[in-house]
Amino acid sequence: MARLLQIAGLVIGLAGLVLQICITVPASMEAGRSFVGSLVFYFSFFTILTNIGAVLVHVSLLSRGGYAWFPAFAGPRTRAGVAVAITLVFIVYATVLAQLWQPQGLFLLCDVLLHYVTPVLFVLWWLVAGADGSTRWRDISWWMIYPVAYLAYALARAPISGEVPYPFLDVAKNGAASVAVSALGITGLFLALCVVAVLADHGISRMRSPGVHQGTKTAS
Repeated sequence: MARLLQIAGLVIGLAGLVLQICITVPASMEAGRSFVGSLVFYFSFFTILTNIGAVLVHVSLLSRGGYAWFPAFAGPRTRAGVAVAITLVFIVYATVLAQLWQPQGLFLLCDVLLHYVTPVLFVLWWLVAGADGSTRWRDISWWMIYPVAYLAYALARAPISGEVPYPFLDVAKNGAASVAVSALGITGLFLALCVVAVLADHGISRMRSPGVHQGTKTAS
């Protein structure tokens, strides 16, 4: 089942990313951006970057040599971090962003694939096979670098490009206080998901090998 989830996650993730860039770049150029500007716009979304991370995890673990491709993405700390990030993608889109616009056609298909299907597949795979009990509380500090760095990039790019990837990051429209509250809220949610991930990782590991843990407890 784990391999099936990985293959499905890889195929659907790649399909969603490729389809998204194929429809986003032309639409972006029609809106007045250059080709390079359209590519930058595409890669400026947390959803896109996180789905790329998920695809790289799958590619690394499905390669013939295992860990032969992109070994950094195959490690347990990265696997858990991507699981946290892609869960955030699912939650924020389902609770906030889905109500802000009504995509149609291929844009709707991409939205469903990248915000719902790939997160569910990745988290299911991580729960079934990716979690191994090796995460540590200190890993949270590493995971937090990603959303904080992304937030810094999005806010720094906004006055230069005159646009933001997500409406709640628009300082010019919403004001600095509102953006700060939104940013703190999402960062807090990410942190809470990190805590859940560590607890889940350790809990799943104990359930998989109760005999080992019982023996260790008895010996101690």
